[in-house]
Amino acid sequence: MDRILVTEKIAAEGLDVLRRAAEVDVRLDLDKAALLDVIGEYDALVVRSATKVTAEVITAGTKLRVIGRAGTGVDNIDVESATRRGILVVNAPASNNVAVAELAIGLLISLARAIPQAHSSLQSGKWERTRFVGWEVRGKTLGLVGLGRIGSEVARRARAMEMDVVAYDPVVSLDRAAQMGVELLTMDELAARAT
Repeated sequence: MDRILVTEKIAAEGLDVLRRAAEVDVRLDLDKAALLDVIGEYDALVVRSATKVTAEVITAGTKLRVIGRAGTGVDNIDVESATRRGILVVNAPASNNVAVAELAIGLLISLARAIPQAHSSLQSGKWERTRFVGWEVRGKTLGLVGLGRIGSEVARRARAMEMDVVAYDPVVSLDRAAQMGVELLTMDELAARAT
C-alpha cells in the first residue's frame, strides 16, 4: 500500500480522502533533519507553506512520486528538482479562494461599522453608541485590483450586498467583467471612483 506523509495541518475532510487511497501519516513535528530521515519511506508528500521541499529533501525521498501543496502556489517546493526526478508536483489553487474573499468582505464590514473600535470601547467599559454608527456598504463603490479567482469571489459577494464594483485587471476581458457585473477601469479611474 502507498504511504503518504502529511507534514502540516490540513482539513479532516482532506485527510479522509487521502486515507481512502493510501496509508497516511500526519507528522506535524518534523524539522528538516527529521524530514530527511523519514521521507525515503513515503510515496507522496503533502505540505502547505511552512515545509520547505528542497532538492535535498527530494533526493532523500527515493520513493516519492507526488508532492502536493494544500494551497496556492508551489514556491516552497523545488519544482525543477522534482521534475528531474519524475515526481509530479500539484497544488490546490482554489482551495482557499472563498475563505480569503469572505475575510476581505469581513474586513470591509468591520471598517464600515467600526467594529474593532466599538469593541475596544465597550471592553473598556464605555457605551458610545452614537460614536460608532458607521455606514452602510449598500450603494458604495468597491474598487478591486485584480479579478482573478479571489477578486471575482469578492466581487460576487460585494454585488450581493448591493455594492457597485469596479476593477482594474489588464488580463480580464470586458465581456468577462460584465458577466460578473463589474466595470473595468484604468488604475487611475479606479482610484478616483472607489468610495
